[in-house]
Amino acid sequence: MSLLAALHLAISSSLLLFVLSNDGTPSNEIFNRFSDYIRRFNKSYEYGTMEYKKRESIFEQTLRRIEWLNKHRNSSQAALYGINRYSDLTPEEFKNYTHLVKINNTGKKPHLLKSKLSGDPKVLKDLPKRVDWREKKVVTPVNNQENCGACWAFSSVETIETMYALKTGVLEQWSVQQVIDCAAAPNRGCGGGDTCLTVEWLYESQAKIVLAEDYPFTGETGECKQDVKSAKTVSIAKNFTCDSFVGEEYLMLLHLAHHGPLIAAVDATGWQDYLGGIIQYNCDSERNHAVQIVGYDLTGEIPYYIVRNSWGTEFGNDGYLNIIIGKNMCRIAEEVSAVDVI
Repeated sequence: MSLLAALHLAISSSLLLFVLSNDGTPSNEIFNRFSDYIRRFNKSYEYGTMEYKKRESIFEQTLRRIEWLNKHRNSSQAALYGINRYSDLTPEEFKNYTHLVKINNTGKKPHLLKSKLSGDPKVLKDLPKRVDWREKKVVTPVNNQENCGACWAFSSVETIETMYALKTGVLEQWSVQQVIDCAAAPNRGCGGGDTCLTVEWLYESQAKIVLAEDYPFTGETGECKQDVKSAKTVSIAKNFTCDSFVGEEYLMLLHLAHHGPLIAAVDATGWQDYLGGIIQYNCDSERNHAVQIVGYDLTGEIPYYIVRNSWGTEFGNDGYLNIIIGKNMCRIAEEVSAVDVI
């Protein structure tokens, strides 16, 4: 049994992932681990080809990066890194899973949330120690955006789903594909988008989002279908919001506790090797991805947000990850949106 197999850790209930040891990694070990990786993750590289050699070399670099990251863990709750389905990708290739459109300085964005939720930090003494909207059965299953860079649409629609469930008592899955196809520029479908401008477009256009079953996800940008018939539709209310909470993350906690989930633009550059635990470091590049924050936990030594991703349930902890509160880690507090529905 290899050292890697001896240190295995079941982070996801559906997938066994592996963690590196601190020992050296001889070339025959690289070959064995890469061969095992190909089998476990159903990769199609043919031994002896240039592509095989390229991916094996990238895999070896990934192993060394994981080893370095895990050496810097400061507690058993800290983020843990290891092999997953992205381990054969370069960091540049991994960016294909992170697509936010960069808006120039003249681009207007709505800024309403702070005025709506402003208050004294002392109210935190009345804040619940833990909030997880999944426990209220108002969060839909984790999505997989596949090779479509539409995190901005997924996170927006996922939050609409929860707010609709909170208002009506019915949890529905609404059409992400409709938003991908129809959202106005600068959103570019699977080529990227902007969360704040998406919620603004949803309100300004009074778009009626249909059920996912009537306008299903295809994994690519399509032509906007205007005549889809659906038994139900949903729109967002005027009091949609978007703002920065750097230095004021307590306002995000208040909103999560008393209103519902949030949409956040984040830096996901350092998530390539993430298996589980609380991210506290190595996450301060540019905003390039979007997620849904479904709760928080203040009960432990390290307070953290509960973050839902859109890379399928094999990522992280059944599709979720945890990010420390109070440090603007992964730039999670810089561009935060909230919606109500009608």
